[in-house]
Amino acid sequence: MKKIFPLILVAAVSLSGWFLVNAADSAKAEAAKPLRILLVAGGCCHDYETQKTILKAGIESRINAVVDIEFNPDKSTGATFPIYEKDNWADGYDVILHDECSASVTDPVYVKRILDAHRNGVPAVNIHCAMHSYRWGNFKEAVKLGEDNAGWYEMIGIQSTGHGPQSPIDIKYTDKEHAISKGLADWTTINEELYNNVQVFDSAHALASGHQIQMPRKKKGEPADPNAKGTEAESVVVWTNEFGPKKTRIFSTTIGHNNETVADDRYLDLVTRGLLWVSGHLKDDGTAADGFGK
Repeated sequence: MKKIFPLILVAAVSLSGWFLVNAADSAKAEAAKPLRILLVAGGCCHDYETQKTILKAGIESRINAVVDIEFNPDKSTGATFPIYEKDNWADGYDVILHDECSASVTDPVYVKRILDAHRNGVPAVNIHCAMHSYRWGNFKEAVKLGEDNAGWYEMIGIQSTGHGPQSPIDIKYTDKEHAISKGLADWTTINEELYNNVQVFDSAHALASGHQIQMPRKKKGEPADPNAKGTEAESVVVWTNEFGPKKTRIFSTTIGHNNETVADDRYLDLVTRGLLWVSGHLKDDGTAADGFGK
C-alpha cells in the first residue's frame, strides 16, 4: 500500500494538471471573439452567387469566424457595391475578402475610398478576378508606383492584366516554410485560368507558382487542330504583400475561377490560412492561434 500511494498521488496531480490546462484552453476559445470577415463578391465572368456561399461555409467550418457578405448580382464589369460608398465602410471588420470582378469601375474617388481602409491598417485577402479590378489608363503596361492608376496594384503587390485559356495549373509551393504554406502539398487544378505577372513589386513575397500548358485558342465552331502544340506559361499564383505606411498585411491568389476549384479543400485551406495570417492569428506551423481554430 505504501508503494501504491505515491503512484496514486502522482497520477492525481497529473490528472488535475491535465484538467487545468484543458480548462485554460477552453476558456481561451470561449474568450476569443470570432474573426469578423467581410466578403465582397459580384461582377463579371464568374458564378459569384454560388461561390460566396461556398466561401462562407468553407471558412466558417474551418475557423472561429463570421463571414458577412456584400453581394451584387450584376454580372457586368461595372459592378459596384453600396458599402464602399461610406468612408468608414470597413469599420468593425478584421479582414476584407475581395472577390469582385469590376474591371471597368474607374472612379478614382470610389477606389481611393476602398484603398484608404487598407492603407489605414485593415488587412485584405484578394482572390482571382480581384486582381483585374479597378484599372484604368494604360494598365496593360507596367504602372509606376505612386501614379494615379497604380493604387490597386500596389495594394495587391503584383500587376496582372490577363490570362490564357482554361487548362490545368500545376501549383508548386516555392516557400514551404512560410506559415501560410507550411505543410501544404503541391497540387494540380482542374481547368483554370493562369493570370500573367506584368510585374511583381518589391513589397510582395511569392509563396507558390503556377505552371500551365496553354493551347492556341480556336474560333467558335472550328474543329480543334490535332497538330497544335501548346506553349508553357508560368506565373506567381500565391503571395503576400505589405501595403502602405502601416505595412498592412495582404494575401492574394489568382486561382479560383471555377466553382469546383473554390470548393476544393486545398483551396479553402489556403484561403483560410491567408485570412488568419493577415489578421495575425496564424501560428508559424500553419495552425490557427488559440481561440481561432475549429
